[in-house]
Amino acid sequence: MHTKSYLMRSVCRCLVPALAGVLFIGCHSAKDGSAGSKSTLPVTVESTRATSAPAAQPKPASRVVRIRAGDTTPFTDASGKVWLPDQGFADGETISRPGDMKIENTRDPGLYRCERYSMTAFSYPVPDGKYTVKLHFAETYDGITGPGQRVFSFNVEGREFKDFDVWAKAGGPQRAYIESVPVEITDGRLDIKFTPDIQNPEINGIEIIPAS
Repeated sequence: MHTKSYLMRSVCRCLVPALAGVLFIGCHSAKDGSAGSKSTLPVTVESTRATSAPAAQPKPASRVVRIRAGDTTPFTDASGKVWLPDQGFADGETISRPGDMKIENTRDPGLYRCERYSMTAFSYPVPDGKYTVKLHFAETYDGITGPGQRVFSFNVEGREFKDFDVWAKAGGPQRAYIESVPVEITDGRLDIKFTPDIQNPEINGIEIIPAS
């Protein structure tokens, strides 16, 4: 009896540490597996978000740019809007007409009494986005006495205007005419090119208005 009891106690003493070791290893493995599972989840989520994110859209300019061609000082129009002095043009000359010259079809005749002529290009930096470009014209040169005597072409960001006749567009001399051109800027600059056909190109003002 003593021998059997001794053997049973010996077996128990051997089995208890072994079982404890197995249980410890099992718990430790479960914890490691759980930690490894959690570490892979954020990577998968971040990768999905990066792939499905929409492309960034160009931001419109926050302000309107107005330039009075042909003058060295700012101009305030009838609505209280300030026009910058002549800038952004390549080549050409400027001229001012008499202060009492009558200009029809406008509330701001003073805007059209100064002009730049014989220019080849205009360029102005603006943020990428959609704009309406307004080009202001009036035929005020007394050497032009009828349609077809000043004809030129211009290109606004790829939009071509061929055989442009200020007299014909405005319906006569000393009459304001505005050409509105919708454009989209993608390179940070508004570019306009002018080409003479008959006589020289001329312009009185340019407005660059961000699309709403």
